[in-house]
Amino acid sequence: MAFDVGTPINTALLLFILYSVQKIVFPSTSLPKEIPHEFRNGYSWLPKSHQPTVLFKTYTPKTLAPFHGKDNGRILLAINGTVFDVTAGRNFYGPNGMYGNFAGRDASKGMAKQSFDLDMLTPIDQPLDKLTDLQPDEIDNMKGWVEHFSNKYIVCGKLVENDAA
Repeated sequence: MAFDVGTPINTALLLFILYSVQKIVFPSTSLPKEIPHEFRNGYSWLPKSHQPTVLFKTYTPKTLAPFHGKDNGRILLAINGTVFDVTAGRNFYGPNGMYGNFAGRDASKGMAKQSFDLDMLTPIDQPLDKLTDLQPDEIDNMKGWVEHFSNKYIVCGKLVENDAA
């Protein structure tokens, strides 16, 4: 089969291909009539503000307690020895959030038992709860929360006993 320029479809295809090649090989060099408004003051790849740097630290129940989110401060909570920065979830973990009682505390038992009761929280001057009274399904539930938090929030430290730090 030979290429026949005489048929209308082949002629249209040839003209389209030649036009496309001409646009690629010889692009337009005319400047835009107006500078886009978002670039009038120049353009920078830098973000408007840098996220605060978070260092991995060792926390005790006493040093974790001030991170309760009051006065728009950072909100940290611990589950199974891992400390998470949940400030981004202020609506949930802040002072008025449904999980607000876990802010600045070890939330392991409460998360494992799906309970928001204050008696799920170990007092900050007591040793950490060893969680030996948890059932296997509660341990799995707690591990699920750790996985969820690890995927959603920044891991910023580990929780140890008050006298260990």
